[in-house]
Amino acid sequence: MQIGVLSEPSDRRVALVPDVIEQLCQAGNEVMVESGSGDQSFISDQQFTEAGARVTSKQEVLSACNLLISINKLPLEVYGSLNDQSVVISSFQPFNDKEISKSLSNSNITVFSMDMIPRITLAQSMDVLSSMASIAGYQAVLEAATSLPRYFPMLTTAAGTIPPAKVLVLGAGVAGLQAIATAKRLGGVVEAFDTRLAAKEEVESLGAKFVMVEGATDDKEAGGYAVEQTEEYKQRQQELIQEKAIKADVIITTAQLRGRPAPLLVTEDTVKSMKAGSVIVDLAASTGGNCALTKDNETVLVHNVTIIGDSDLAQRVPMHASQLYSKNIFNFLKVLINEDGSLNLDLENEILKSSCIAHDGQDRL
Repeated sequence: MQIGVLSEPSDRRVALVPDVIEQLCQAGNEVMVESGSGDQSFISDQQFTEAGARVTSKQEVLSACNLLISINKLPLEVYGSLNDQSVVISSFQPFNDKEISKSLSNSNITVFSMDMIPRITLAQSMDVLSSMASIAGYQAVLEAATSLPRYFPMLTTAAGTIPPAKVLVLGAGVAGLQAIATAKRLGGVVEAFDTRLAAKEEVESLGAKFVMVEGATDDKEAGGYAVEQTEEYKQRQQELIQEKAIKADVIITTAQLRGRPAPLLVTEDTVKSMKAGSVIVDLAASTGGNCALTKDNETVLVHNVTIIGDSDLAQRVPMHASQLYSKNIFNFLKVLINEDGSLNLDLENEILKSSCIAHDGQDRL
């Protein structure tokens, strides 16, 4: 199998790291990497070469590889230049881009989207959403701590005692749980809200207080995403969140609805009621944001509250983000590539069936 990796101008990460490339080469595959792909992850071309990869030009990677791996979807013309029957692995987010699978099906290639891998026990080691969300939750707290005009921990000094920062985490999925753990390590007092009652035990095990609104719709088949709630529930939810937000120094929001705009959790009235100098970090910014005043990829100061809109904080930690993504890919390839090096395109396999969005000229969504 000839596996290709290209540099991604809008991303600091790289899809395969040397340790994983070495394992792929030992298994009999050939790996080609575009020169400079790892520069922003602090991985040199020499390290790729020492791992067994062939470092070359973008054009040669595209002309020679029959399996192309990337982190983000690349321009459509890139896929059009691939050989027939090539396989592409990336994160296409087809629920947010309704036309992408149709566009890709126009080429005679097979396309797998890593964000579509089912969240089942068998596929945990391939779950890029969880890998990146964990980093985002960690980084969100660091961003908040940097912007907050006060300490996170309680300090007792000769000049008096400084109380700890109060942190409210909205959404206790992978990102939310990591945010809770990080905020606790920094000395914050943490409360967390989630519509899923199952999250209560995990939240409390990390030392945070679980905030619950009765009557939530809890869909266990939602793959870790939030689900749409009734208007009555949303009203009670906003009232409780506002009550908690008034006392909070930091709010971290993580709730997203798959294929739909993110639920509105923090209204402008809530922001107005917050303490001056408070910080909101909105990890759902790319799908509209959980805060009414969020601007995607921007940091704004509104009503004396700093609002950081960033859904891609994993890029801030490119070395470990690349390492985790690469390992997710490696585990996926164990399913996709047979021991003899041939492709396993058994689309009845639950993992391959769920993640394949285009095959043999057909849109599979």
